[in-house]
Amino acid sequence: MGIVYLNGEFIPKERAMISVDDRGFIFGDGIYEVVRVIDARTFEWGAHAERLTRGLAGLRINFGARDVSRLSGVCERLVRDNALTEGEATVYLQITRGAAPRTHHFPPADTAPTVYANATKFIVPLAQRENGVAAITFPDFRWGRCDLKTVNLLGAVLARQAAAEVGAYEAILLKDGVMTEGAATNAFAVIEGTIRTYPLSNYILPGITRKVIVELIAELGLSLAIDPVTQRELGGVDELFLTGTTTDVTPVVTLDGRPVGNGKPGPLARMLQEALTARMYATAGAARR
Repeated sequence: MGIVYLNGEFIPKERAMISVDDRGFIFGDGIYEVVRVIDARTFEWGAHAERLTRGLAGLRINFGARDVSRLSGVCERLVRDNALTEGEATVYLQITRGAAPRTHHFPPADTAPTVYANATKFIVPLAQRENGVAAITFPDFRWGRCDLKTVNLLGAVLARQAAAEVGAYEAILLKDGVMTEGAATNAFAVIEGTIRTYPLSNYILPGITRKVIVELIAELGLSLAIDPVTQRELGGVDELFLTGTTTDVTPVVTLDGRPVGNGKPGPLARMLQEALTARMYATAGAARR
């Protein structure tokens, strides 16, 4: 079953128990992160730690930057203890407000947060990267703080289920007539040679891979506009692609059953795929595949 981390202890997963009074269970009152690991080295840990710290502060959970920084060692040990030092893995981190009698307001200030982490092997879905995926559009009815990576993911669950029911990989969310992001990804479109994506705000997650892709676009001298894509424009984009910690750069080749562009992964998505892979392996210090 593997070794997990729970509230200061490294224990077998089958022994990990969390109270039914935990506010993550009762209210979805917590923050999480998923970190990519390559040959035992985490990718963009600093950015993940910064976002985790910001999210915890946004929810006013008493777990600050110094506490978050110590989780780097937890990630490293979980990778070792689960024999994941070669190849690719992910580490899942979750911090909730802790266990306390159920009240809508915060529990007593001395309530200890619940801190949980696990590491699992990651198999890169190469066929999806190479051939592209199908997506649907879906209304974005999530709450107004999508910039906080909370464990309350019901909006994303319903959107992803709608996609799964028609055999699609992702749901592209639409709010007020424009594309915001995917249910579990950030989204980019290419229109007349310019890459466009929704601006950072409370309506989308500040994705770590999104950040890296924006950097790579600049390094490659590509054209980028931080400008929302309208629902009407989506029907005529040249390319559409998704980014995320376990998504990397994944082209969308059909949307709502219709081809995107020529129905094949586009050249800019492929270029950014290659650049991201090179960045990940160079940063991790591992030999490129």
